Amino acid sequence: MSLSFWSALHILLLACVALRLFSRRAAQGSTVAWLLLVVLVPFFGVLIYLLIGERRLGRLWMKRAAALRPQVWQWAQGIPPACVASARTLSDGGESVSRLARAAVGIPLMSGHRLQLIADSPSIMRSMIEDIDAARDSVHMEFYIWQAGGFVDALVDALIRSAGRGVRCTTLMDSLGSRPFFGSDACRRLREGGVAVVEVLPVNPLRMFFVRFDLRDHRKIMVVDGAAAFTGGMNIREGNMLSRNPAHPVHDLHFEVRGPVVAQIQRVFVEDWEFCTGETLEGPLWFPELPACGSCSAIGIVDGPDEDLEVMPAAFFAALNAAREEVLIMTPYFLPTATLMAALRLCAIRGVKVTILTPAQNNIPFVAWAAQTLYPELLSVGCRIFESPPPFDHAKFFLIDGVWSFLGSTNWDPRSLRLNFELNLACHDAGLGGRLRKEMAERLLLCREVTRESVDATPVLQRLRNGFARLFIPVL
Repeated sequence: MSLSFWSALHILLLACVALRLFSRRAAQGSTVAWLLLVVLVPFFGVLIYLLIGERRLGRLWMKRAAALRPQVWQWAQGIPPACVASARTLSDGGESVSRLARAAVGIPLMSGHRLQLIADSPSIMRSMIEDIDAARDSVHMEFYIWQAGGFVDALVDALIRSAGRGVRCTTLMDSLGSRPFFGSDACRRLREGGVAVVEVLPVNPLRMFFVRFDLRDHRKIMVVDGAAAFTGGMNIREGNMLSRNPAHPVHDLHFEVRGPVVAQIQRVFVEDWEFCTGETLEGPLWFPELPACGSCSAIGIVDGPDEDLEVMPAAFFAALNAAREEVLIMTPYFLPTATLMAALRLCAIRGVKVTILTPAQNNIPFVAWAAQTLYPELLSVGCRIFESPPPFDHAKFFLIDGVWSFLGSTNWDPRSLRLNFELNLACHDAGLGGRLRKEMAERLLLCREVTRESVDATPVLQRLRNGFARLFIPVL
């Protein structure tokens, strides 16, 4: 075929993609990035757009979730009035973010929680194993990554022991993140030991034009007997066991949760379980009464491509606008949206102390290159940026004025903020805020601060590389 034919076909495909992008009113940056990809990479750019540019799975998940919510939200009608946080007990920031969270989630901020920050991964795993061994009725786990071997085998053994005692043990594992685990001996032992292992969003080449493989289940939660939960950034892998000198060491944070908000975390698992298996879990066995047990107010915020509103970006924006004194951000991937960038800059201009901690050596170099192009505009208004040395710091939290915090699986990048299925807790508690600030301070002692001078000294070729990576921020 002639060159003119291929050129005409390329123009036709470009026009089709452009019409689709304009008709769905995609974000401006995302639209420009996709158009550039289709123009610069003929044909393959269109193929990539078909694979990961459409949100088909989000619409399917949304439809199924809408049918489930009337069943799994029955427990919310019985929230004791004493567990509803009073607006008078919140700071200005807490009150505004509480209103936004309630509008998005449908229930009020609840008081009466106890959250324990666990910064030592072996301690996290030991606490999880202890709770699994003490379980009476059920253990539900939903994690992005499972990797067989090492300390993870002890967790596998604990699940098998509980299943042998008649405890209902179920696990949801992301198909892409946990791909090697499904063929492992540990996975075989789980299944043979009576533990249900379900692959979330199976990666199937025959279905790739109907279900996007890049929409991943990034949640990291465990719920025991519907009454105790763990959530945060940690995956199930040996790399977190730093004292054992793993091949790919990772530092992380996780949180043990008690109180009424555990029912929300359970609700997330129940929805995802029903979506994957068709089985609905309901009733007091799964949603027992949860009395108040601490001073922390909290609400679970669920986000993903199945939501009409991009909940976490909106919550982050509201929190930044409410900040009066200090903003602390710890994240492994720092690629905030243009709106969040503007909010961070305005915080600094208003005199709020903004401190951002991100790894010096990222496990995804392309993301780090793009992130470095954002540094100058933040440094120019007084934001402080620190880079942590190895091991790779996968920990994540967001703290406003020492009292309002966001904890969970969401990173500050477009993938987490727009594409992944995530779960976070928005918490209002000065005690928890103090522990998070201490964790941040200890990490900063090990870090190198990024300065305007160091950014200006960046070699030209490195700047060109970073500038090219920046073009793809909306789709990273």
